[in-house]
Amino acid sequence: MISRATRSGASAAAALCLLAAAAAGNAGAAPLDTGRIDYVAIGDSAAAGPLLPDQDMSAPGCLRSHLNYPAVVAAELGATLTDVSCSSARTTNITNTPQRTFSGAAAPQLDALSPDTDLVTVTIGANDFNLFATALSCVNPLPQPNGSSCRDKFNAGGRNQQRDQIADWAPTWGAMLDQVRERAPHAEIAVVGYGTYLRPGGCPAQQPIWSQDADYLQSVMTDANAAMEAEATRRGIRFVDITQTTSGRDICAAHGQSAYTGLVPTEPAVPLHPTVPGMQAIGSHVAAQLR
Repeated sequence: MISRATRSGASAAAALCLLAAAAAGNAGAAPLDTGRIDYVAIGDSAAAGPLLPDQDMSAPGCLRSHLNYPAVVAAELGATLTDVSCSSARTTNITNTPQRTFSGAAAPQLDALSPDTDLVTVTIGANDFNLFATALSCVNPLPQPNGSSCRDKFNAGGRNQQRDQIADWAPTWGAMLDQVRERAPHAEIAVVGYGTYLRPGGCPAQQPIWSQDADYLQSVMTDANAAMEAEATRRGIRFVDITQTTSGRDICAAHGQSAYTGLVPTEPAVPLHPTVPGMQAIGSHVAAQLR
């Protein structure tokens, strides 16, 4: 259970609480009272929920929904939510670079954090290693051999180019977490990973991706999650894995059951992004991990 840290006084009991919280995986985080949680959500479109119903018109260029997973987390924990997640965000848009949107610039998301912040969720990275462009390069509307394999393209010369790109990006992403901790020194920080977008072998009859390319695309997400978890763990920060939560609810799932919309959309969401039921499932899982 998370509860608000007492900001005043430096009693021995408070010190012990801080040490216990650090040992539990979030150094500096301390207990909070349910219903009195100041929660800030930062991240990209996987957190924001572009084109989902009930868009946040206070920042229309961020394509952020009031039905996204941070909203679910806030509702289930009784938290006060400040959601600055923004579609198309990169790691630098978290730290120091304003993000250009069609409705104007969005300030660096870290600006929303303060020493009074109690909870932070972080979902960012896919745009840094160009996941969407990679996915589009894997589209093959015709069956084999009429086309080319993105798996073969990205493994040309014996190098997994996407894996190398993720490895190069990881230290910068880790440094972003350091800045989150600096801005919100008392907060519980939870990194929320990316989910299961494609089942083994994919579903070429439903979605225009060859089986080996479906496996390759999901492997990119597996590599990204592993890199994020390693960087978070190194800093004593919680990593929330949502791959099992979304397993069986990938883009091949039946209408109304999918957590993600496919490249051929069957739900009202941007392709390869969470649906409303997907956001509900992800948010409920994250909240359960934080209780």
